[in-house]
Amino acid sequence: MIVVLSRGITPHDKELVRIYLKDRGFAVRDQQFGEDEVFGASGKGVVDLRELGLLPGVERVAATSKPYELASRETRAEDSIVTVGGDSSCPPVKIGGSRITVIAGPCAVESREQIRETAALVRESGAVILRGGAYKPRTSPYAFQGLGMKGLELMKEAGEAEGMPIVTEVVSPELAVDMKDLTDMFQIGARNMQNFELLKKVGSLGKPVLLKRGPSATIEEWLLSAEYLLAAGTRDVVLCERGIRTFETYTRNTLDISAIPVVKTLSHLPVIVDPSHAVGIRAKVAPAALAAIAAGAGGLTVEVHPRPDEALSDGPQSLYPEQFEKLMRDIEALAPVVGKELLRTPRPLHLTVPAAMLAPASGAGEAGGPAGAKFPREQVAYNGESGAFAEQALTRIFGEDAPRMQVQSFKGVFDSVLDGSACAGIVPVENSLAGSIHENYDLFLRYPDIAIVGEVKLRIVHCLIGDERAAMDSIAIVRSHPQGFAQCREFLGKHPAWQLEACNDTAGAVASIAREGAVKVAAIAGAAAAKAYGLRILKEGIETNPLNYTRFLVISRKIDSGPSPDSRRIGGAWVPPSLGSERPSKASMVFSVADKPGSLFACLKIMADQGINLSKLESRPIQGKPWEYQFYVDVSIPEKEGIFAAAMEELKQHTEDFYFLGAYRGSL
Repeated sequence: MIVVLSRGITPHDKELVRIYLKDRGFAVRDQQFGEDEVFGASGKGVVDLRELGLLPGVERVAATSKPYELASRETRAEDSIVTVGGDSSCPPVKIGGSRITVIAGPCAVESREQIRETAALVRESGAVILRGGAYKPRTSPYAFQGLGMKGLELMKEAGEAEGMPIVTEVVSPELAVDMKDLTDMFQIGARNMQNFELLKKVGSLGKPVLLKRGPSATIEEWLLSAEYLLAAGTRDVVLCERGIRTFETYTRNTLDISAIPVVKTLSHLPVIVDPSHAVGIRAKVAPAALAAIAAGAGGLTVEVHPRPDEALSDGPQSLYPEQFEKLMRDIEALAPVVGKELLRTPRPLHLTVPAAMLAPASGAGEAGGPAGAKFPREQVAYNGESGAFAEQALTRIFGEDAPRMQVQSFKGVFDSVLDGSACAGIVPVENSLAGSIHENYDLFLRYPDIAIVGEVKLRIVHCLIGDERAAMDSIAIVRSHPQGFAQCREFLGKHPAWQLEACNDTAGAVASIAREGAVKVAAIAGAAAAKAYGLRILKEGIETNPLNYTRFLVISRKIDSGPSPDSRRIGGAWVPPSLGSERPSKASMVFSVADKPGSLFACLKIMADQGINLSKLESRPIQGKPWEYQFYVDVSIPEKEGIFAAAMEELKQHTEDFYFLGAYRGSL
């Protein structure tokens, strides 16, 4: 059992809590859980948890049946997210949550040139943390042991040059103190997983720790090693599965894929995988990595070397840069299937806006903005309540801790961005089963000062959700957004007696049941909404087709010129720094053409001649002009500079009305 003490507890109250526990048969030990002071109570004592929780100075009580109390999910139900880095040289990177974090670099630091070259290569491909060994525990005393502190200094230099935090292995308690200021994250290697003095020393330093599973360790032993780190003081531990020893000799180790979902059930700590050490064969690293992501891993640590044949350590399992680049593309394609997004940049995951943009402008407009402009606040607007699919898409792009603003309609999202209440907004525009959400496409024409700056595709898994007392055979009414009904038409067809009630959003339907305590009413929404309101999932996966995706767009306000280089102009709009700085690959526009033969063909030919690929072409009636139509178009932006801009200028000459909605990085 864990008793978390209040921050301001007096010595007197602390002693009373200790005596209370001892009098009831518990052995009490003082522990530090990050910034929290806790009592660990063990033994066969009996206590009323409610009475214990009411004692002065007790923040909360967590009863656990596991020997690894601090690491147990019984102590903390929510997934932990570990932050690495965050100083002036490298923005923070988060491990865990809805994003896949990739750590990459050489097995060992060999020279300044080698580590700088590798850092640049992996950063370009999308790695967000740099790995590398300065101290290398090797089986043979004659093998390369690393460059020591000099190697760590070189890696720190390379990380700062690329804006990446670094992680490196620590092999002794004495070295841990010397390494503390040079590394952003300690790695405890497989051979040291049960070096308890090392665990205690590293944990006491408070740095994030990457804990690899020992080659012969059980899952419980692995989690108990994490408990040593947590008990010593750090609260940021990442578990790393890297394969275990079995009778199989073809691969270096046997990757225990099953450990990923098992550990995620037992512990709140994030789990990543090291496929390089798991298989030890370069050609097998990518398949093992993708299998790990499919099994639920929150990230990977991969060995990459510019010239693996020349590597002083683990060359046969190190990827060539081009292999790593392909792996990153494959991960990005796989991520949406498992409900995640690949974290591709070490820029802040939370939404940040330059200070100059936060204050209302006056007169001719501050910082170069338009007259009377009001610059946006640091939050993202979305339509719906907690647990809505739009909120899930928001956290996929901006991170779990992004400040957010709930509004009651799609129009409200546009209004919030336009008036500066929000820095950005997120709206759905298309579903793979139900088609386009025309209301939002039409809003872009009503709000010419709003532009598209980002995109994400979210897999939609619908659930039938009800009160804890509800049962399938007692349901009389089902609530959801009309799109939810459309996407679950086949399931609803099996229950013709159910009355359907439309709501503004799926999460709102769940919230209404929670407010009313209705037993005969169910809702169609995502699992996140059920969790947000404490309701029960009666049936999961009720969408007609499992290939059910919704495309969401991030919108921001157009500003003529900018107050700070911290934001970028793309298509005339301010792009929040948290969206990164990658070159846009996709654009959206709306245009109408003259009512004569070949008008649309002429427009499409302009793009075809320039090698611009169309991914969407849809006609919509022009409001106020019966039987006249405009065309919504999504295109890919060619790599070669100038082609796209020239094509757009030519296109304007062949259209009657032309609206450029925005340029952004497309989502796979």
